[in-house]
Amino acid sequence: MAAPLDLDQLSTFIAIADTGSFTRAAEEVHRTQSAVSMQMRRLEGRIGKALFQKDGRTNRLTEEGERLLTYARRMLRLNRETLAAFDDASLEGHIRIGTPDDYADRFLPEIMARFSRSNPRVELSVACEPTTNLVEHIRRGNLDLALVTHDDSKGGSEPVRREPVLWVSSANHTVHEREVLPMAFGRPNCLWRRTACAALEEDGRQYRVLFTSFSATVIATAVLSGLAVSVLPECALRPGMRVLGEADGFKPLPDCHIGLMRGHTGQVEIIDALARHISESLDNLSVPAFIEETGSFDFQSAFLNPRGKRLRPGHVMNGW
Repeated sequence: MAAPLDLDQLSTFIAIADTGSFTRAAEEVHRTQSAVSMQMRRLEGRIGKALFQKDGRTNRLTEEGERLLTYARRMLRLNRETLAAFDDASLEGHIRIGTPDDYADRFLPEIMARFSRSNPRVELSVACEPTTNLVEHIRRGNLDLALVTHDDSKGGSEPVRREPVLWVSSANHTVHEREVLPMAFGRPNCLWRRTACAALEEDGRQYRVLFTSFSATVIATAVLSGLAVSVLPECALRPGMRVLGEADGFKPLPDCHIGLMRGHTGQVEIIDALARHISESLDNLSVPAFIEETGSFDFQSAFLNPRGKRLRPGHVMNGW
């Protein structure tokens, strides 16, 4: 039977991938640079593939190295979760997290599952509200952590993921071709709404807001029913939606960033643990995969495929 991979070598490998440097990685894992180099030679020998290539002073991963990185992160994460499950001194307590429901359906299953496996004695309370409400809850001490739409002009959150913001319509209707465009948006202070309205006005496109709600379900219902066009982050797209592009008369919108906002509630250890799980979860989750025009949409393969490609205008989220 083949010998198992060495977790210490994988931990060093991840440090090199994250820092881009054997020297900085050696500092992180508290080893000498020669020891780190020896570990990587042994790992490459075990894998049978070159994992790094020089790019000036930086060490970049080869294609095989990129493949291994995905597995290495999963193996180290599972190792931590296994140890935590048998740790009698593991974290205990109660933590409150908030997120808009645009992100909840897509991200919470992975976040909650991973955190609960690693911290089975921590009670997790979840609030789904718009970003503006969540920011206020953080300031008032009502939440320990919040996953929000990051706004550079306001700050206060640490960006942890980039998401394309897309024009969307129903795959089964032509509402996007109307002379006066019916729109479904979040509340007037919604960042995506302000961005979309500014883009429409700049293009001289007539529109009328027919539906306003902070609920992603309400907005999605309006779109899927063929009643309105909307803008959504790529993670919030649903089967039955069509992505609109320049060929349809809709120019690209700026990407948005998902940010992590911390409260000042004193539960530093638990907050740090959940924040780490959130960052790792969002890093591991891919964007929805490319959908062939003749293919079908599958949530499992589309959302968990680490090499999923970005959706392009005209693609239809089949299945609704």
